[in-house]
Amino acid sequence: MKIAVMGYGTIGSGVVDVLRINRDKIAQRAGEPIEVKYILDLRDFPGDPMENYIVHDYQTIVNDPEIGIVVETMGGVEPAYTFVKAMLEADKQVATSNKNLVAAKGAELIKIAREHNVNFQFEASVGGGIPIIRPLNKCLTADEIEEITGILNGTTNYMLTKMADEGADFDAVLKDAQAKGYAEKDPTADIEGHDPCRKIAILTSLVCGQQVDFEDIHCEGITSITPEDFKYAEVMNRSIKLLASSRKAGGSYSCMVAPFMIDSNHPLSGVNGVFNGIFVHGNVLGDAMFYGSGAGKLPTASAVVADIVDMTKHKNTNIYIDWKPEKLELVDYKDSRNRFFVRTVSDKESIAGAFGTVSYVDAGIAGEIGFTTEEMTEAEFEKAAAQIEVRNRIRLG
Repeated sequence: MKIAVMGYGTIGSGVVDVLRINRDKIAQRAGEPIEVKYILDLRDFPGDPMENYIVHDYQTIVNDPEIGIVVETMGGVEPAYTFVKAMLEADKQVATSNKNLVAAKGAELIKIAREHNVNFQFEASVGGGIPIIRPLNKCLTADEIEEITGILNGTTNYMLTKMADEGADFDAVLKDAQAKGYAEKDPTADIEGHDPCRKIAILTSLVCGQQVDFEDIHCEGITSITPEDFKYAEVMNRSIKLLASSRKAGGSYSCMVAPFMIDSNHPLSGVNGVFNGIFVHGNVLGDAMFYGSGAGKLPTASAVVADIVDMTKHKNTNIYIDWKPEKLELVDYKDSRNRFFVRTVSDKESIAGAFGTVSYVDAGIAGEIGFTTEEMTEAEFEKAAAQIEVRNRIRLG
């Protein structure tokens, strides 16, 4: 099997490394050797072992009938979409790690692949090295998936873990994450929750079989979380995690990305550092957890290579993925129900007047009151919160 890799950055070079490191085992599992013929990149790589494989025009790959599988690790929607579409239309199978592309164009590319009797696979687009796409498509097809909740971003999980362990503030842990290479120079996609938002949109699309637009998902990041919040969490025996959640609600789904204070007994409570965890609840399966390296060069490349092996074994066979282009209208997040932890400088009389019955939490922080609410809708919370002065609020999970 001759393949091409589009994008020779961290993940693309990792794919080449994995194919070399585990060459014999991969050939055994795929049923034939897998060889890289081209690497598409704007740059040249003088001195790199793969420098003679570099090409600069994607049409070189499109027009070569020897290429059976193309790996896309460029990132972004364009030109990745144009290139991938051309590969599928040339009857070449495609594996990608690109969550932006899959979230925006997944349904369309799956449809094109089906029409050309090839495959478009994207295991590495969610959860890095953690297998979750294939389990949803193959292992859990007997289930009605009622909930998927995940820690789907290693950068923010590392930052929140460090804040909890060291009492450091947000700006300090962000600088540390950038220094260690966990956070980008522009960390917006991570710290504002956009990255896990795209990932939960992909997972929800696969579960419901329709297009879920990430722009429709209510999304909050971790920029408002402070060391004081962790003091309250410790008193309550809870941890603060950025969760991407999708729950079945009637004929649709309720989706959200936001920080939650989760109980120490919750399966995701012990997922720390740069690790990811994905909790799945099915109506016959019950609870299941997927845990591991959610990012990184070789773990993510491992998931891409697994797709390459799967597609090598399924030449001339389209592996059905139920993801139609028709859009699913999500439940309005304001109708979703949660309990909330609140920090306020208002007095107890005002709190009772706004929220009724609450439970107070004392973390020894002068000048403010912490409390938890009863379960209520987001809309009811907003109405009550407008009656007091709120310093911060975090949902309880």
